[in-house]
Amino acid sequence: MSNPNVRVAAVKALLPVVNQQESLSGTLPDQLDQVADQDRGLLQELCFGTLRWLTRLEGLRNQLITKPFKSKDRDIDLLLLVGLYQLIYTRIPAHAAINETVQGAVTLKKDWAKGVLNGCLRRYQRESEPLTEHLNRSDAARLAHPNWLLQQLQQDWPEQWQAVAEANNQHPPMTLRINRSQQNRDQYLAALKAQGIEAKASVYADDAILLDKACDVTQLAGFTKGHVSVQDEAAQLAADLLQLEAGMRVLDACAAPGGKTAHMLERESSLSVVAVDSEANRLKRVEENFQRLQLSAELHCSDITDLDNWWDGQLFDRILLDAPCSATGVIRRHPDIKWLRRKADIPALAALQQKMLQLLWKTLKPNGIMVYATCSVLSLENKRNIETFLAESNAQLIGPKQVPWGIDTGYGQQLLPQTQGHDGFFYAVLQKPAA
Repeated sequence: MSNPNVRVAAVKALLPVVNQQESLSGTLPDQLDQVADQDRGLLQELCFGTLRWLTRLEGLRNQLITKPFKSKDRDIDLLLLVGLYQLIYTRIPAHAAINETVQGAVTLKKDWAKGVLNGCLRRYQRESEPLTEHLNRSDAARLAHPNWLLQQLQQDWPEQWQAVAEANNQHPPMTLRINRSQQNRDQYLAALKAQGIEAKASVYADDAILLDKACDVTQLAGFTKGHVSVQDEAAQLAADLLQLEAGMRVLDACAAPGGKTAHMLERESSLSVVAVDSEANRLKRVEENFQRLQLSAELHCSDITDLDNWWDGQLFDRILLDAPCSATGVIRRHPDIKWLRRKADIPALAALQQKMLQLLWKTLKPNGIMVYATCSVLSLENKRNIETFLAESNAQLIGPKQVPWGIDTGYGQQLLPQTQGHDGFFYAVLQKPAA
């Protein structure tokens, strides 16, 4: 039987997230350090799963409790949600899930809550069918998304919005990017097969491999030697769209964690790459990735819009602007996005993206190409941003053209998350006219 402290560790990781103070990637590592090695997987499952299904779990809780918990007892409230998650979505035996969750109240020094937790969880066991039926009358609870986001998806994607929401609730696949300078995809697929790892070539990206089941990266053949990296298929499409040639000077704006930068250099080692990111700890990950892959680029820790701080005045042949965004295309990898984002965030992000487009355009050579990318599925950040930029600049939209992936929005190509495939992503390829 696992330790009730795992449930308490989950509550401690989740509390700042549901209070909209911090992301799970910020809160989870500390709690992982507090539990035994054999409990780390369970802790991650409880945190990711509870956030993935939070609206449903809250809807059930509202039917099970007679009066709301006080704000000082938000930890007990979350403990109940973690308990419900175990009963509905895991294979943990019900008696163990209930017992360990109830004992969590003792660890939190709130013994009074034991009876409440026990009563609610056992009532769910007895009445799960009518409780679930009532829950499913609401789209937000049925699809486990906040109302504002569902409404935005309906507006932007009237035919696909439910499929997008459903894909957001699935566990994401693990996708690899082979290092083309080391071997080709068929060779690496053969190496995986020899290891007993089931995998197949991805459909759209030439260097992508989709694993049947996620595994520890350090177990992958040649990982430590830089033969392969983990990167979603949609993100791997950037390298082709940039139309790279030997010796080009390239800017990767907002570069961390460095997957796209590395992909460019794996394709064309003679590139002169400038990689900029505003977060020092994320830039450190770029350095670590480059060490493993034996690559190098000129790295700058700076706000990309502060040109004087990082730019030497030399124009670029190519620019990749993978802009900060709502990340609504990668919710399945980061379910906390559903609760950290607010409707008001989207226009503010679109304005920042537009500012970046306008400023970085000045640093591009005539005839040069800029690829604008986001991991968002919202039109305001994507299609409408490019529409505005084209109207206010001399940029020409030249792609993506005749690609077998995504939806042509008229102002770029939108990929929506696929259950056993790529994340949600947007690309527009812009060219500056000759001088």
